[in-house]
Amino acid sequence: MAPRNKEQEAEVLQWISDVLGEKLPPGQYEDVLKDGVVLCKLINKMAPGSVKKIQERGTNFQLMENIQRFQAAVKKYGVPEEEIFQTADLFERRNIAQVTLCLYSLGRITQKHPEYNGPTLGPKMADKNERNFSEEQLRAHHGELNLQMGYNKGASQAGCGSFGNSRHM
Repeated sequence: MAPRNKEQEAEVLQWISDVLGEKLPPGQYEDVLKDGVVLCKLINKMAPGSVKKIQERGTNFQLMENIQRFQAAVKKYGVPEEEIFQTADLFERRNIAQVTLCLYSLGRITQKHPEYNGPTLGPKMADKNERNFSEEQLRAHHGELNLQMGYNKGASQAGCGSFGNSRHM
């Protein structure tokens, strides 16, 4: 489990507040996000209609459904599955750092959506950097031998002899 970074958590809360255009309820990072209401409102602001039903209050199970709806919506929005947190990570406070990672990933993915013009979170995504090599340049490389091809200036394992033998001292 990764250590928590309070500065990142504060940055995430500020970003959510900026995207929603409203002040978040006071409290600890995990308490503000725990019921999933803020998260559902966030994804609905980015991609309207992503979460159809938001449970404002109810049993723990109903509140956990908010988190599950958010997870499904961000997956559809483009956040990689390995960066999405588990429901228990947030609701039971098992891995809050993973929640932060997921929200950073969501903030980064917004850059790929031209319809979204709100604030972003985290570093700018890299642009495509395509390189084109001529056939001559590609052929020139075939003549090179590198260390991974088995050529190492005459060095070998010929005198090793340690496979299957005991070491004599």
